[in-house]
Amino acid sequence: MNRGTILIVDADSRSRKMLEAAIVMEYENVIAIASPDRIREKIRENEVDVILLDANFRSSVHNGNEALFWIREILSEDPEISIIIAAATGGVELAVNALKEGAVDFILKPCEEARLIATVNNALKLRQSRLEASVLKSDNRQLKKVINNGIGKLVQGASPTMINVMNIVKKVAATDANVLITGENGTGKELVAREIHRLSKRASELMVTVDMGSVTETLFESEFFGHVKGSFTDAKEDRKGKFEAAQNGTLFLDEIGNLSLQSQAKLLSVLQNRSIVRVGSNKPVPVNFRLICATNCDLVQMVKEGTFREDLLYRINTILIEVPPLRDRVDDIPILANYFLRSNSEKYDKGPLKISTPALEKLSNHNWPGNVRELQHAIEKAVILCDAMILKPSDFTFSPSHIRTGHGDITLEEMECRVISESLRRHDNNLSVVADKLGITRQTLYNKIAKYKL
Repeated sequence: MNRGTILIVDADSRSRKMLEAAIVMEYENVIAIASPDRIREKIRENEVDVILLDANFRSSVHNGNEALFWIREILSEDPEISIIIAAATGGVELAVNALKEGAVDFILKPCEEARLIATVNNALKLRQSRLEASVLKSDNRQLKKVINNGIGKLVQGASPTMINVMNIVKKVAATDANVLITGENGTGKELVAREIHRLSKRASELMVTVDMGSVTETLFESEFFGHVKGSFTDAKEDRKGKFEAAQNGTLFLDEIGNLSLQSQAKLLSVLQNRSIVRVGSNKPVPVNFRLICATNCDLVQMVKEGTFREDLLYRINTILIEVPPLRDRVDDIPILANYFLRSNSEKYDKGPLKISTPALEKLSNHNWPGNVRELQHAIEKAVILCDAMILKPSDFTFSPSHIRTGHGDITLEEMECRVISESLRRHDNNLSVVADKLGITRQTLYNKIAKYKL
C-alpha cells in the first residue's frame, strides 16, 4: 500500500465507484465524494495529496469550465496538491486549459486501470517533490535569516557624524545603487554594509562577504566565477562562485583596495555585463546582486598612482559613505560601551553589570586607535576579569601613548610640556611655586625644563 491520500470528486456514482475500486487497492486512504462543494472540507480534514476531478458535474454542460473553476479554488487552498482532470468527453483544448490552470495531468474515462494507477503515482510523486521543495525553500529562508542576523548589530549613535551616516544608509538602502564605504580599521564598515542589506528589498536573501585581502589573484576567477566539473585537476563537481552565491542578495567586498589590476578588470566586466561564465564553461550565467565595497585605502590616490582602475572606482562609488573614527565621535562612546557591556554580560553570565561614571570618563578620554573594535575588546576583557558589579577605571588598561584633552589628541609628553610651560608663565617662572603646584620636587622640575628646553 502506498502512503498518500487520494480524493475522487465525481458526480457520476458509477464512474466514482469504478475509480475508487481501482485506486483503493493501491493507497492507504481513498476518499470519494459526489459534489465539489465538499472539496475544501475534505482538504482541511485530511492531508489530501492527489485529487481526481471530474471535468463536468452537470450533465447538460460539457465544456469543462466547472473543472477549471475548481482547479483555481483547490490550488488557492493548497498550491502543492496534484490535480488530475478526468473527463468522459473532451479534447485538446480542455486538456491544455486544465494544465494552464495548474492541473498536472488529464485522462479520459473510462481509463485502463494500469494507466490510471500510473497517472496517480506520478501525481503523488510530484506532490511529494513540491512539498519537499517548499520545506527546503522555507529552511533556506530561515537559514538566510540566521546568517544575515548572525553578525553584530550597528548601534545607532548620538554624534552628529553617525546620525548623518545613518541618514545616508536609510536613503541608499531602498535603492540598488553600488556603495563604497571608507574608514579606518575597526570603525564598523561591515556593520554599515549589513545595515544597508538589512533595510533593503534584498534583506530576505544572503549577504555574501569576501575579504579581498585573503583572495589571491590565482584563486580569484575560481572563487568568484565558479567552475564546472573537470575544468581543472581538483574540479570534481560543478561549483558556484561568489557572484552566483549572492544571486538576488548583496555582495560585500571588504578591503577592495587589495584587488589586483587584472582582477579589477574582471570585476568591472561583470558589473557592466551582469553575467558570468564559469571556469571551464562557455555558457553565460546572468547574475543579479547588489554590490557594496569597503576600504581603508585612499582609492583616489591609488588611481593617481595607477594601482586602481578609475573606471572601476566610478562603478563602485555611486554612493560614498565615510565612517568616522571613534575619536571623532566621543558622544557615542558611552552608548557603545553600555551596549557591549550588556551583550558581554549575557555572554559570560555576569549579571547586570554597570560602568561607573569615572570609568566612562576614562573611556571617553582614550584615543581609541583601534576604533570601535578596540572598545568592544576592552569591554569584553573588563567583563571577563571584573570582580564587582560596577566596573571601575582600574578595570580598563590602555597603552599610555595617547589620551584626549580639550586641545585635541596629543601624547603625554606633549601634554606634560604644555602644563609645565603654562604653570611657569602663570607663576612668573618662580620654580619653587611651580614645583609645589605641580606636586613635584625642584630637581624633577629642573630635569623637565631641560628635557623640554623651556
